[in-house]
Amino acid sequence: MDGTENAAILLMSLGEEQAAEVFKHLAPKEVQKLGEAIAKMKAVPRERVDEVMTRFTTVAAEQQPLVADTDEYVKVVLRRALGDDKANLLIDRIMQGNDVSGLESLKWMDAAAVAELLRNEHPQIVAAVLVHLDPEHASAVVKAFGERQRNEVMVRIATLDGIQPLALKDLNDVMTKLLAGGDRLRKASLGGAKAAAEIINNLGSAIETSVLDYIREADNELAQKVMDSMFTFDDLIKLDDKGIQALLKEVQSESLVIALKGASPELRERVFKNMSTRAAETLREDLESRGPVRLSEVEAEQKEMLKTVRRLTDEGQIVMATGAADEFV
Repeated sequence: MDGTENAAILLMSLGEEQAAEVFKHLAPKEVQKLGEAIAKMKAVPRERVDEVMTRFTTVAAEQQPLVADTDEYVKVVLRRALGDDKANLLIDRIMQGNDVSGLESLKWMDAAAVAELLRNEHPQIVAAVLVHLDPEHASAVVKAFGERQRNEVMVRIATLDGIQPLALKDLNDVMTKLLAGGDRLRKASLGGAKAAAEIINNLGSAIETSVLDYIREADNELAQKVMDSMFTFDDLIKLDDKGIQALLKEVQSESLVIALKGASPELRERVFKNMSTRAAETLREDLESRGPVRLSEVEAEQKEMLKTVRRLTDEGQIVMATGAADEFV
């Protein structure tokens, strides 16, 4: 059974007040998914409700919290063991992955409202904010910008290797408590080519081309890194059967064998599935009989296959699922 539907059934069974308490502990995206699932449910068979409740009871019974507040427990134990000064330095590093309260507030805001709030800010400040958002949310914000601002911000995100506390101070003056945190914030591992790629993946083909062209003009090597991060070899599993079949027609058997040496079992099975029984058996035998292959060779063949994917995409033979709605003309 679908996990989201199960959760929706459970929350409706709890009643409004208790369900509201649960919602307080969920992330914005989780609230949206559950809200949509609840809105779609008009009637649920009694057997389904009983099954969900039984499953929840079983899972809940297996869970045993050791302490009520793990964050506070870590702080107390480390301070007693190391003293306040040493412990505080270590605590900051341990807690670094936690969401900054002000940025967490942004995740609940409508993309248009976030875009309006950031419209007149420096591209570096905007980039520092967007990398804290979910890629789809950030993409919606970026779409609301003009082309020049959009491109400048994406270049900043692609070159960002972390967030310094002082970089948020200017924006704090405008957003007050929305981005509170100041000097206690520590540089987080955010931004970079992958972060830019995840946002661009959701922009749609027309905007995607414009942004990549702009980044390429500024730094061709950086543009290639972003493109490589946008679609990796393991992402081939996201292609539909028609797309995989079109790709296989363009790839030599020897190249395919080497490329698949570094593929996940799931991707291999998708490839076998889209071949004739005889061809799949031959490929399996070639993979099993082939000895160790240098990683550099595997990566080289995989990159060539990715180039083929991009060419077939440009020719319209493969449709890449980016998460954004396609435009029709």
